[in-house]
Parts: sequence; C-alpha cells; structure tokens
Amino acid sequence: MSKYYVNKFLYQVDRNPDYLRRYAEDPKNFVATWEQSIGPRLNEVELSTVHSLTDAERKALVEHDFVALFEMGAHFFLNLTLFIGIYDEPFMKENGPLAFQREFAKKVGHWTGKDYPGVEC
Repeated sequence: MSKYYVNKFLYQVDRNPDYLRRYAEDPKNFVATWEQSIGPRLNEVELSTVHSLTDAERKALVEHDFVALFEMGAHFFLNLTLFIGIYDEPFMKENGPLAFQREFAKKVGHWTGKDYPGVEC
C-alpha cells in the first residue's frame, strides 16, 4: 500500500469542498480523475510519476470502505474526518450527534485490544 498516496487523497479531498462533493456524488470517476490529474501534482508546475494507487486502495476509495482503508494503514484521523464530511449529516438526522463517529468506531471495533495498523509511510 502506498500509505502516502492514500493519505494524500484523504487529506486533499477532505479539505476541498468541491473535491468532497464530487467524491461523494461519483466516487469512481472522481478517484480516477484524482489519480490521473490531481494526485500527481507536487505543486503548480511539477508532477510526480512515482506514486499510484493499488487495485485494493482504488477499490476501497471508490466504495467508501473506510474499514478497509483503516486496515491497510490509512491515517486514522484523515480517514475519519473525510468520511465525517460525507456521512455525518445523514447519520446525525437518524441517530443524533456523533452518530457517524460511533458507527466508525463500531466498524473498526474488531481492532480493540490489538495494535492498530501502522500509519508510517
């Protein structure tokens, strides 16, 4: 897993309202667009050809599978905050405040008592 590249995706998408909206509405196309034209950008001029997503990473991002991303070692906070941006409001309407955070905790709860996957790159 390219933890750096997955974490870069999580960080960039969470902090850009347009990216977040596009990712929530059409994850398959947005992940492809990000991987081709947004992710490789180092700055306004330079591009990197070193990084790419694995098939498993791409699948997890397209399916919004935050548990798989967690298990692959995606940074916990980046993973959580991105999906709060997508799911917090619908969960809150049905289950009250912090509902998505509790859902996230429940779905990764099988890691309780174990060492969490490392987030180092």
